[in-house]
Amino acid sequence: MEARWGSGAAGATMPAVSRPVPVLIVDDQAPFRRAAGAVLAVTPGFEVVGEAETGEQAVDLVESLAPALVLMDINMPGTGGIEATRLIVGGHPDTVVFLLSTYQADELPTEARSCGAAGYIHKEDFGSALLRDLWDRHGHAA
Repeated sequence: MEARWGSGAAGATMPAVSRPVPVLIVDDQAPFRRAAGAVLAVTPGFEVVGEAETGEQAVDLVESLAPALVLMDINMPGTGGIEATRLIVGGHPDTVVFLLSTYQADELPTEARSCGAAGYIHKEDFGSALLRDLWDRHGHAA
């Protein structure tokens, strides 16, 4: 079950984007990073520009890669996804972060809704259609 929040005009007509949305995948588990990369590879309008295993790496890579979208795992060693999201959104307010984890929507840590993330996706539900829908609902078009 995925949860969505944030604002945006779902279904609004947006100008065509000539450049794919650059995406940073952040997860401490390589199999999930590979799976997310595979989903993005078959989702028109999105392109993986980097991967990170930790929140610290994510913050550094946002500085150098300037992704428009970060797919952020919540639970990681060191700086977790919620704190990394706070740091990323605080320093790069135009960067959109979607949290991903295995929590059910009603079991999310309280901080997940206040860290600046634009939405949450349950890892089992992550796919092309859901990613596009959530991106569009946030007011972007890919």
